Amino acid sequence: MSVCAVFFGGFQATQEQVNKWRESARKLKPGIEFGVRPWPSGAWTNSAGAVGVSAFKQTGEFDSLVAALKASPADKIYIVGHSSGCAIANAVDKEITKSLKDPSKFVLVSLDGFRPDADQLKRDNTQVWGAVSGVHKSYHYPDADEKRQLGKKFKEYKARTDITTEFALHFSLVNTAVTNGTGNIEHGYDNREANLKWVDEDLKLTTP
Repeated sequence: MSVCAVFFGGFQATQEQVNKWRESARKLKPGIEFGVRPWPSGAWTNSAGAVGVSAFKQTGEFDSLVAALKASPADKIYIVGHSSGCAIANAVDKEITKSLKDPSKFVLVSLDGFRPDADQLKRDNTQVWGAVSGVHKSYHYPDADEKRQLGKKFKEYKARTDITTEFALHFSLVNTAVTNGTGNIEHGYDNREANLKWVDEDLKLTTP
């Protein structure tokens, strides 16, 4: 089975940072073809993520990426966003799947960021992740009501016990080597060991 994934870095994630993430991901899952996109240069985020989506569209990559993914012969395609990058991942997924009778080969993964919309959450394979360490929770971990609403779509990553800050847990979903000291926008991708639990979770759900 051929598998590919496109990963959208969070707010201010640079090309160098997402490239390094891809290097680690390729070592961990050599059977998956990984593509990465940084946060659009100069874009600021907002409560709906629209600024990032608009900036990404202005680069000219949105339409070409959507076309490439729709035309891809891959048997499975992961569309993965982290933090504010989830807004772009959601928009790309929405554009791809809106005209498909069977979007099941596309797996939308939200890593502690903007949530998929109601239609996207209806798909069995959509994943929404948050991280915990004891009583500590990641920056966008859902409250009790939202967690109930998400049901099985919500996936919980149990980080190392020494990871206790909101932002360190936030970055633990993409980088298992993060520490409390490096869990921030500037360094959250440093010393990176890509967290690919979302692949394992999907395979667990789809393997007979």
